[in-house]
Amino acid sequence: MTKKKSFLDFVSENTFIHILLSIILGFLVGAIFLVVMGLSVGAAYGRLLNSVTSLKGFSYVIVYSVPYIVAGLSVAFSFKTGVFNIGAEGQFVVGSMAAAVVGILFPNIPKPLLIPLCFLAAMAAGALWGTIVAFLKTKWGINEVLSMIMFNWIAFYLSNFIAGIPAIKSEGSAEATKNISANASMLFSKDFIKSAGLCPTANWGILVAIAVMLIVWFVIEKTTLGYELKAVGYNKFAAEYGGINVNRSIITALAISGALGGLAGALQLMGMGSRISIFSSQEGFGFAGIVVALIGVSNPFGVFIAGIFYGALMYGGSKLNLVGAPTQLINVIVGTVVFFIAISVIFQNLKKFKARSQKNIEVAADKNKAAKEEKK
Repeated sequence: MTKKKSFLDFVSENTFIHILLSIILGFLVGAIFLVVMGLSVGAAYGRLLNSVTSLKGFSYVIVYSVPYIVAGLSVAFSFKTGVFNIGAEGQFVVGSMAAAVVGILFPNIPKPLLIPLCFLAAMAAGALWGTIVAFLKTKWGINEVLSMIMFNWIAFYLSNFIAGIPAIKSEGSAEATKNISANASMLFSKDFIKSAGLCPTANWGILVAIAVMLIVWFVIEKTTLGYELKAVGYNKFAAEYGGINVNRSIITALAISGALGGLAGALQLMGMGSRISIFSSQEGFGFAGIVVALIGVSNPFGVFIAGIFYGALMYGGSKLNLVGAPTQLINVIVGTVVFFIAISVIFQNLKKFKARSQKNIEVAADKNKAAKEEKK
């Protein structure tokens, strides 16, 4: 007789449902904070919604979302292959700086060539950042999480050093690089932006994000490389027994993940920033990629939607001060969403562990019963 599933069983087994519930709970917790502070929940959330649903507002959401989507795909790719890429922040930083250097030093290269060249430079820098960590892990067994945290800070200070080089630094008083060449910019023309009623930084980076999403999905789901990388992620010992070179797979996974992280940095620079400031603290795009990957459950299509959602929160949240609500409310909502997603994963794993333990007990009981019958 089949046991009837409870509501909790249904929620835990349906990924979409428990992600949706986590988002609802996130907004509910945010509402509680607003009430405690004596602010209107309707006014705050109404402002958040209105700011992202107009044509101009939604164009801002798309612009904000692009780097989050690609950074999320970077982290999701590594998750799929069993490696936790907490180094997306550093890969993002070196990627954006590599694109900036190319865009500043080679201003006269035609636009159809300079933009791909900036992309390639960013991806190469990000891939190098990921490959070094992978080499340290496979060669000497150094934990990749610790290495990536250290490399995030190395990228941070390296970016600040390069931004101060005379050929790169702004000629004015700004503590930043020069602006990249117009030939390296992905912005739509001013006439098109004005006629369409879009935001001033509207660009075609979203098309690149869509292409990257499709490529990542295809590589993971439809290629031999993707099969090998997923096999290593599921069980590296079984994969090695099956003839897969585990160390090579780890290096490949982190190199590809790093390249995507670097590309995210280039997209943010060429589509919105135009120059890189000398940092006083880490900007957090790579860390946001981890959040996006978690909300999108490491599925390329889910990550794309999660990136749009995250971009909407970031842009809409910046307008909350217009109704007296703190912009930090968005961090509370996002943190709560991630918390409940993590909790749901823990419960799923506990359920699997309990089921496996129960099965082992039943097997042991059957063996004892068979042994007793043999003695008789």
